[in-house]
Amino acid sequence: MMIDIGLIRHSWLLVAPSAEKVAMHFYGRLFSEYPRIRELFPPAMDVQRDRLLRALTQVVLGLENGEPLGDYLGQLARDHRKYGVRPEHYPAVGHCLVAAMRANAGGAWLPAYDEAWTSAYRYISEVMIQAAEQDAEHAPPSWIGTVVSHEMRTPDIAVIHVEPDQAYPFRAGQYATLQTGQWPKVWRPYSIANAPRHDNRLSFHVRAVPGGWVSTALVRHTRPGDIVLVGPPRGSFSLEEARTSHLVFLAGGTGLAPLKALVEESAWAPDRPSIDLFHGVRHGAEAYDVYDLRRLRAQHKRLRVIQAVSEDPGHWPRHTVVDALEHHRITPDGDVYVCGSPEMVRNTVQRLLAMGVRAERVHTEFSGEHPSFVPS
Repeated sequence: MMIDIGLIRHSWLLVAPSAEKVAMHFYGRLFSEYPRIRELFPPAMDVQRDRLLRALTQVVLGLENGEPLGDYLGQLARDHRKYGVRPEHYPAVGHCLVAAMRANAGGAWLPAYDEAWTSAYRYISEVMIQAAEQDAEHAPPSWIGTVVSHEMRTPDIAVIHVEPDQAYPFRAGQYATLQTGQWPKVWRPYSIANAPRHDNRLSFHVRAVPGGWVSTALVRHTRPGDIVLVGPPRGSFSLEEARTSHLVFLAGGTGLAPLKALVEESAWAPDRPSIDLFHGVRHGAEAYDVYDLRRLRAQHKRLRVIQAVSEDPGHWPRHTVVDALEHHRITPDGDVYVCGSPEMVRNTVQRLLAMGVRAERVHTEFSGEHPSFVPS
């Protein structure tokens, strides 16, 4: 199928300054003309509007990158199955999306843009529908998970172990979206804090954030025996990205979770890499996983764990993870994995680049990820 990428990008420049209006117009028209589709979405739509805009941007920028875009669309389609998305929903979304852009282009929209977007969206739909059908042959839309343990490690952080009802195939470093009984249709992503295990259990490190519907439900109101829904595994944050035998892991808070999974996986590798793991917290009392990290260090043999405390007046020296890296005179001469809050990741990556670390050697959890048209 021929897609005029130039027309797609030129038309997107027309509506990008009014992107928020495009998103509002899109959802308003979608729910008005196709009210049954509204059932797929959560009550609050603010977060979803932002995700739509980011998704549109990524698709526009990625149209000429055939294989990477195809991989993304396939993963997106597999993830959409948990919402109940069906093939007949795709034309409705495409129709309303083009109408929303046309209405917010300030009168500069051309019929050729309609044709270009229709062709592009038809291609996207075909790829996603095929990927969803293939996935349905061997995997459920979502897994029913039973909470088998719930440990409060700090007043705001819980370590939760979940047992899915069927085999859950994932790779160390990936994440899953979770839905609780308290908030139907609201899914939030959480990194899986362990490598695949024989008992099929998944571990999640969850911090309750102010106003966080799902995180608060998981930390404050979830108990062993409760049921959560687990979406399909996502992400490409893995040891396969590494090309060196010395790795530096920089974690902020519960960003420790996927890095811990990677350490577990590497512990059993015949050519296990040496790993310097820095876990950064603001206050010493927030170091919630010390016991498990000691256990991993004993298993791995080539793992060093360093705690970095940045704001605790009773702790000296006070360091961010990059401060601690420099303090211990560890040269990040190999691959560096960074995981934490968006601000922590942004600041840490900037520091690493300023230190001379090559950009291709820096790996972050969501660097290759894209949001979806449907809430997650």
